[in-house]
Amino acid sequence: MHQRSFAPMEWAKREIKLFSTLVRSVPTLVIVLFSCSVIAMNLLSSFTVVNLPYLALTAGVFVSWIGFLLMDIISKHFGPKAANRISWIALSANLVAVGIFFVISQIGTFPRLDMILHGQWSVLLASTIAFIVSALANNFFNYLIGRAFTKNPDGKAAYICRSYISTFLGQAIDNFIFASLAFVVFPLIPGALPVTWTITQVSVCAVTCALVELGFEAVFSPIGYYVTRKWKDKDVGREYIDLYYPQPTGGK
Repeated sequence: MHQRSFAPMEWAKREIKLFSTLVRSVPTLVIVLFSCSVIAMNLLSSFTVVNLPYLALTAGVFVSWIGFLLMDIISKHFGPKAANRISWIALSANLVAVGIFFVISQIGTFPRLDMILHGQWSVLLASTIAFIVSALANNFFNYLIGRAFTKNPDGKAAYICRSYISTFLGQAIDNFIFASLAFVVFPLIPGALPVTWTITQVSVCAVTCALVELGFEAVFSPIGYYVTRKWKDKDVGREYIDLYYPQPTGGK
């Protein structure tokens, strides 16, 4: 009984140590860029750029791929749990940013800022739920697919398969959950963003956006592959990898 009472504290200490080691190990630029992409995605998701009977798209589609590309890079080098934890950092940064914008909007009248933040709570909540679920799914699929390449886990074929498949599935999940909540469920609540989509638009958006974002991933995946190779060659984050995520060996 005495040992059990200290178990939560020991777990907390281990998590703090793990988290601090991870933050030291992942390059700061990657964490900052990841956080900025999530903030931009959530703000741009308030704007519908295509609204057709069978298709609707938000402006967030143009930046959401950045976060998934960075998640694939982190997951490949540091493991899926590390990518999940960095995702929480990005979401926390987004909450802080929206909080700052809200405080500023209460100080005075800023038409452009008010336009962005109008009904933002519903977009933020929908985007947060969607991103959490899709990030966990993306990182899990990325890791699971990567395990299938036992002979050459660091080769281009392995990187392309794990990145493309996980990105498409993760983005489709993200788009469907976000659009369903933000434009179908939440508009029924007073104070939410008064933009509504049909179920058809939501379903087509989930697949179409995933394909668009997959296209961005395909264009910039050589950069992602180059980064993972450089990180491996330079032993980036070796402290975290040795302690928490020993990587399998394989050919090049």
